[in-house]
Amino acid sequence: MSDQHTPRIAFQGALGAYSHEACLQARPEMIPVPCNTFEGVIRAVREGRAELAMLPVENTTYGRVADIHRLLPKSGLHIIDEAFVRVRIALMARPGVTLDQVKHVRAHMVLLPQARSYLDAQGITFEAAADSAGAAADLALAEGSVEGVLAGEVAADIHGLDVLARDIEDLDHNTTRFLLMAPDINLARRGDKMLTTFVFEVRNIPAALYKAMGGFATNGINMTKLESYMVDGSFTATQFYADIEGHPDDVNVKLALDELGYYTNMLEILGVYPAHPGRG
Repeated sequence: MSDQHTPRIAFQGALGAYSHEACLQARPEMIPVPCNTFEGVIRAVREGRAELAMLPVENTTYGRVADIHRLLPKSGLHIIDEAFVRVRIALMARPGVTLDQVKHVRAHMVLLPQARSYLDAQGITFEAAADSAGAAADLALAEGSVEGVLAGEVAADIHGLDVLARDIEDLDHNTTRFLLMAPDINLARRGDKMLTTFVFEVRNIPAALYKAMGGFATNGINMTKLESYMVDGSFTATQFYADIEGHPDDVNVKLALDELGYYTNMLEILGVYPAHPGRG
C-alpha cells in the first residue's frame, strides 16, 4: 500500500518524541506526522492531512499538560481512545562516543529533572533544549561532538545514535496519558469498561457545582478527573473538563447527565472510548 493511501496520525514534536512513541505503540499501522504545535496537530486532522491526532493530556509526575484542556472543546475533534506511555529515559551519543567521554547533555527542560540523580552521580552537566527528539536530530548532524542527549530510545533509532545508558529516570512509574482524537465521535461500546469525557459550564447560581456533581454520587458513578479552566480570560466564566467511568447509554450515567443538565449552561460530550489496560 502506498503512503498516500496509508492512514496518518499527527503528533506534536519531532520524530523520536514520546508522542511519536505513543503513535507507534497505539497505531503502528499508521504513518506518524510530526507537527510543531498542538494547534498544528488539530489542524492537520481538520484539514485532512491526518486521520487521527495523538495529544498528551497528563503526566503522573507533572500533572496536566498546559493548554490541552483549553484546546479540546474548540478542536472539533472527538476522543476515540486513550494510550499510556511509560517515560523511559535513555542517554545517547554519536556512534563511537563512550559514556566516560560524555560530560554534558541536552534534553527538554521537563526531562532533565527526571534524571537528575543519574546525571549528578556521573558528574554530567546539562542544559535545556526546546525538544529532546530535536536535540537528538541536531546531535546526529554535529560531527565530532562528544555531547549526549536524553530522550526515548526511539529517537536514537531514528537519528542513528548509540544508547549508552537506559532507564536512567529517577522514578520508575512516570507515565504520560495520551488521547487519540478523530473528526467523528464513536459511541459504540468497544470494551467491557468504557469512559466518557465531557465539558460543561455551570449556571451562575449558588452551589451550582456542588449540585451538578450530586447526580454522579447518588448514581454511583466514579469520576476519575475533574479540571476547571477559565474561558476567554474571564474570572467568572469557568468551564469544567470531566472523565467518568461508564457509557452514556448506561442507566445511571444517563440519569447523572440529565441531572447535570439542570445546572449547566453548556454540556458537550467529547468522547466515549474504552479504558486502557494501563489504568489497572
